[in-house]
Amino acid sequence: MAVYVDAEQLYTDVEALFALIAEKNPGAADAVLASRLVIRLRCTEPDAEITINGRRRPLETTYGPTRLRPALEIELAADTLHAIMLGELGLRKALAGGLLEVQGPIWKAKALADLFRQAQELYRQVLQERG
Repeated sequence: MAVYVDAEQLYTDVEALFALIAEKNPGAADAVLASRLVIRLRCTEPDAEITINGRRRPLETTYGPTRLRPALEIELAADTLHAIMLGELGLRKALAGGLLEVQGPIWKAKALADLFRQAQELYRQVLQERG
């Protein structure tokens, strides 16, 4: 059974995660903001799009389709994202196993490191709070 039953549930959890990151460690997004990158996570099962806009301060996140053109696009199943966020699946293993696909210069994903690390640390807390 899928972790996320629909896109709205995924959006709600990710939005809560970003809010918690901003509260606990506002500097976690600094590298993304400094890079001025637009990054899109395109999830399947359920279909969802999360766009992170590093061109604006504070970091702007859009849930659903947007006209912003990403410099980096990452496509993966929502369950794969969930496993990565829990630390059950490593990024390298997911990439090597074809569980995630990157379009654009993968080296630019380095700007996400601090934000991603904070997200992994706080993801379980969001899940517990949301039930």
